[in-house]
Amino acid sequence: MIRVLLADDQALVRAGFGLILAGEPDVEVVGEAADGEEAVALALGLQPDVVLMDIRMPLQDGIAATRAVTSQLSQTRVIMLTTFDLDDYVIDAFRAGASGFLLKTAPPPQLIAAVRTIHDGDALLAPTSTRRLLEQVVRLTPAPPSLAQLTAREHAVLLMLAGGLTNAEIAERLVVEPSTVKSHVAGVLSKLHLRDRVQAVVFAYEHGLVRPGVDNSPS
Repeated sequence: MIRVLLADDQALVRAGFGLILAGEPDVEVVGEAADGEEAVALALGLQPDVVLMDIRMPLQDGIAATRAVTSQLSQTRVIMLTTFDLDDYVIDAFRAGASGFLLKTAPPPQLIAAVRTIHDGDALLAPTSTRRLLEQVVRLTPAPPSLAQLTAREHAVLLMLAGGLTNAEIAERLVVEPSTVKSHVAGVLSKLHLRDRVQAVVFAYEHGLVRPGVDNSPS
């Protein structure tokens, strides 16, 4: 059972998402929060698997709330809810530990799929938006020493992650088993001290490992 916490200052939004998720046999809404402070308190108490977190809330915004939750609950994943797919705050949300973002206008099947995707440990990035978002708002910074710890294969996997490839697509390109790719991804995250695939993508853009508008994946 996937345990979900809803955090949004609009009661109608929480009610709508709650009704959609309540119809799924493998999902349970365990709580609702109307502001960021309440979201953090409920998350720490309930320890849900997934938090649907509005990016703009009173008392404490979704980014600060996400940072508080992810820093204390390593197994809880956060999906940021946004109104626009190029929200200026999305990158900050990723840095705070969010595992993905979803438009509030997303249709019910996409919402349900998002919860399951995040729960399964994959990253969630709104289709067609991610690269435009990163290209517009990310700020280049020097690469940390930890980057040198990656093997050549792990470095290649990082570039393919940044290119938006799934584990299955990476496995096909490298001619290896998906389980091998999963191991490489885990190595990348561990060595670079990253929480998940989303942070790996942001890392690649921030440190100039990929160039906008170019297929940066190794051939």
